[in-house]
Amino acid sequence: MVVDKLENIGKYASLNPLFAEAIEFLNSHDLSALEIGKTELKGKDLLVNVTQTKPKAKEQAKLETHRDFIDIQIPVSGVEIMGYTAAKDCVPADAPYNAEKDITFFEGLAEDYIVVKPGMFAIFFPQDGHAPGITPDGVKKIIVKVKA
Repeated sequence: MVVDKLENIGKYASLNPLFAEAIEFLNSHDLSALEIGKTELKGKDLLVNVTQTKPKAKEQAKLETHRDFIDIQIPVSGVEIMGYTAAKDCVPADAPYNAEKDITFFEGLAEDYIVVKPGMFAIFFPQDGHAPGITPDGVKKIIVKVKA
């Protein structure tokens, strides 16, 4: 997991062959003006999903992991709390995987919580269990899905 200011995102371009293209998109667009919906940047291997979340409490936020994709999550309209637990510590470890949606959900609360504000981002790799979307009001956010 990585959490940093958006102005530093270019420093992470070498972490994945598709990150440079994702970062170019993020740096060349007014993120708050992007419309809700999905945009494919490189077929199904790199896409941008702009979404509006609903209010969610920690108890409602399910831990999740992805096998095939890395998430770059960027709140643009408000503060979002994101839970974190290493995937190997998520319970139960034998939770069913949904291959179509590339997601596994787990029970219980995250071990740690991180505040991510507009102007910041979080990157979650396949080994990172995360519980995103914790916010009293909901937020508009960008989720870049990058083939791992």
